[in-house]
Amino acid sequence: MAGRMVRSCVQTALKAANSVVGLAGMAVILYALWMLRAWYREVADLHLHQRLPVPWFIYTFLGLGIFLCLLTCSGHIAAESANGHCLSCYMAIVFVLIIMEGAITMDVFLNSNWEEDFPADPSGKFEDFKDFVRSNFEICEWVGLSVVAAQVLSIILGMVLRTLGPDRETDYDSDDDTTVPARLPLLRNQAQHGSDYAEPNTSRRSDSWKLRILDKVNN
Repeated sequence: MAGRMVRSCVQTALKAANSVVGLAGMAVILYALWMLRAWYREVADLHLHQRLPVPWFIYTFLGLGIFLCLLTCSGHIAAESANGHCLSCYMAIVFVLIIMEGAITMDVFLNSNWEEDFPADPSGKFEDFKDFVRSNFEICEWVGLSVVAAQVLSIILGMVLRTLGPDRETDYDSDDDTTVPARLPLLRNQAQHGSDYAEPNTSRRSDSWKLRILDKVNN
C-alpha cells in the first residue's frame, strides 16, 4: 500500500512538471501563429505571382511549440503507464533538448557575433523577438529558468518512477477479475453433469429397493 501511494505521488508530480513544458509549448504555438498572421498581413500587398520568402523563424518557432506539446503527451503516457522503455525514451529526449538549449544559450552569451550563425529572416520577426526579450529580460529569464527546471525535474522524477516500476498489484487484480468469469461456465457445466449423473444413481437405487421388497413378499 505504501509503495502504491509513493508511486502515485511520483506520477502526479511528473505529470505536473510535464504540464509546465506543455504550457510553454502552447504559448510558443500561439505566439508563432500570431507572428505568421501578422506577416501575411504585411505581404498581402505583394503581387500573387511573386514568390514569397520563407519565414524560417516563424516556422521554427511553430515547430518548437508542436514538439513541446508532443513531448508533453508522451510524458503523460509514460507517467501513467510507468513503463521502463517509455520513461527511458522520454528522459533521453528531454535530456537532448536540455543540451540543445544550453548550447544555444552559451552561444548567445559567449559569442558576440551569434546573430551571424542564423540566416537572415525575411519576415523581420526575429528582430522583433530580440527587442522583446531585451525589453523584458527579467521576465523571459524567469520563464526560461522555470521551463528548464521543469525539464530537469521531469528527468529526476522519471528516473524515480522507472526504479519503482509499474503497479504489479493492479495487474494481478485485473488478471484475477478476468479469469474468474472464465471459470464460471466450467463450474456450471460440472454442476449440470453432476446432476445428470445423480439422477441415474437414484433411479437404480429405487429399482433395487423395489426388487428386494418383492423378493421378501414372495418368500
